[in-house]
Amino acid sequence: MRLFRDARWSLIFIVALGGDGMERNNARAALLEKALSLPAAPGVYIMRNSEGTIIYVGKSRKLCARVSQYFRNGEKNRKTERMVASVASFDTILVANEAEALTLENELIKKHKPRFNIRLKDSKSYPYIKITVNDEYPRVEYTRQRDADGARYFGPFPDQGAARNLLNTLYKVIGIPECKRVFPRDIGTQRPCIYRDMNRCIAPCAGDVPPQVYRTVIDEAISFLSGNTAQVRRSLVEKMTEAAEEERYEAAARYRDAINSLDALKQKQKVVGSPDDEFDIVAAAGGEYASVVTVLSVRGGAIASKEDFVFSGEEIFECGELTSFVLDYYTMRGCPSHILMHTEESEDDVAACAELLSGISGRRVKISVPKRGAKHDLCVMAQKNAEDKLRETVRTAEADNAALVRLAVLLGLEVVPDRIEAYDISNYGNEQIYGAMICAVNGKFSRSDYRVFKCDDGQDDYACMKSVIYRRLSHNREAGDGAMPDLPDLILIDGGVAHVNAARAAAAEADVFVPMIGMVKDEHHKTRALTDGELEIGIARETAVYRLIYRIQEEVHRFAISKSGGGKRKSLRRSSLEDINGIGKTKAKRLLEYFGGLQGVKKASLEELIASNIGITAASAVRLYFHPEDEE
Repeated sequence: MRLFRDARWSLIFIVALGGDGMERNNARAALLEKALSLPAAPGVYIMRNSEGTIIYVGKSRKLCARVSQYFRNGEKNRKTERMVASVASFDTILVANEAEALTLENELIKKHKPRFNIRLKDSKSYPYIKITVNDEYPRVEYTRQRDADGARYFGPFPDQGAARNLLNTLYKVIGIPECKRVFPRDIGTQRPCIYRDMNRCIAPCAGDVPPQVYRTVIDEAISFLSGNTAQVRRSLVEKMTEAAEEERYEAAARYRDAINSLDALKQKQKVVGSPDDEFDIVAAAGGEYASVVTVLSVRGGAIASKEDFVFSGEEIFECGELTSFVLDYYTMRGCPSHILMHTEESEDDVAACAELLSGISGRRVKISVPKRGAKHDLCVMAQKNAEDKLRETVRTAEADNAALVRLAVLLGLEVVPDRIEAYDISNYGNEQIYGAMICAVNGKFSRSDYRVFKCDDGQDDYACMKSVIYRRLSHNREAGDGAMPDLPDLILIDGGVAHVNAARAAAAEADVFVPMIGMVKDEHHKTRALTDGELEIGIARETAVYRLIYRIQEEVHRFAISKSGGGKRKSLRRSSLEDINGIGKTKAKRLLEYFGGLQGVKKASLEELIASNIGITAASAVRLYFHPEDEE
């Protein structure tokens, strides 16, 4: 590979339409003919590439009209055109109605994870605030699981921070216990903590708070979480006034601080409805390079949170995608009883989505697409938020793209490296040695494509690097089952000339060619230059390229350290007793507790080991492990 230092070099892309182009046109005409023969009925269509891999799944009320649009010569956006160019065949599945089409589409996307479909990659459960209202002394808890246990749940919240911030405000304002004690079981078992003296907790642990009094505090908490902060504020003002009149000035000051915290929380929330209003607003904005879906959550008549979901330039987002997103999103996290959508989808599609969500949640879910009035204004506001996030995303993407183009120029690459993999080796002595692989797609880290390789080559960085690169490249070539990501346009090696040469030797053995560049560090462990194994090129004055390389190098180093460190912590948590035949985690723990530590186990006689209740066979194995002379 040549490294061009002259900034006048630029990339030239030539597309030749020859025999291959004619074949593609003929194939597209055949696909159009097949699409025109489809019935005008509801169903799901499945697009496949030349290898038979599913690359896109869609639904339509009229399959013939929808599928044929893809293969006509009309204008299409860049993402759709790229998908259509990859289609070699398609299948269809007829269904009875729109609800069945939406359900089947959702299931197929989750199962096959097609490359061009938008999909939520975050399958975590979402946080709630739970109040065990059926208990004599109800508890207020943070949880990620919503059960049918009769408790009162508030949420879901977009992230842990939003839920915990609200919960901390609740503790401070209402005075409910935030400890792990369970009442009435733990009443009188321990002395009250300092929070009682601070008037931050009513301290039922002291034994002088009857259930009726405690219940009034819980009612205030429910009112607060339901959005009725005015009532809670009035109660705090009354308590502050009473404390001031009784000359309990420290208590009055704490009530004042609680009121200020409540007011500050209220100022952060934009009031958009009555205190009883609880609904979500979903809107989207799409472009050539990205798509954004914004979800605004209204709780207690105020906007409580905002979530933005950004989908890449390859993921196709069209007007018919929003119901698919809504179904997937609320299936993962539960949904409110009312959802507002800003969409051009048909009433039948929206009604089908509402019907499915009602069945999933076990209660009626209403989805509205308001065309005028206050609710319509809220939908427009949500769309403006999505458009603003889209503009921000595009600006960042353009900057990243410019850095990638400039990197390609500097390295003399034949294509812009949209997909970059980076590798680093990290170890803790001879025990925990790992090779880490990270992936950046269009300048953004794709964590689902990260991989880690256990190395058995000892403390030899070059041998480890060669092994890791060979395993990655050969597996991709031989497996072909999607276990490894697609081959990258560029591989970055954390190291200098020797590391690059080791990686290239591995690529040659695997019979795979990918451009490989080393990230050379200075004495301060910072990126100094790039090398192809022979020449170096400085990037200190190439600000955009330097930032890109620096981010990648820091990320692969972080990932490598986290894996080797995690392996070390895991090995430290494992007792050496588990190396003994017949001794697992449970018996090792029992021995350490019984004898007060490992030294006690080593000194124990066979009779003492048997007395620890681990069994005669295990006790004999332990004794012989530390005292092999007893075998005679």
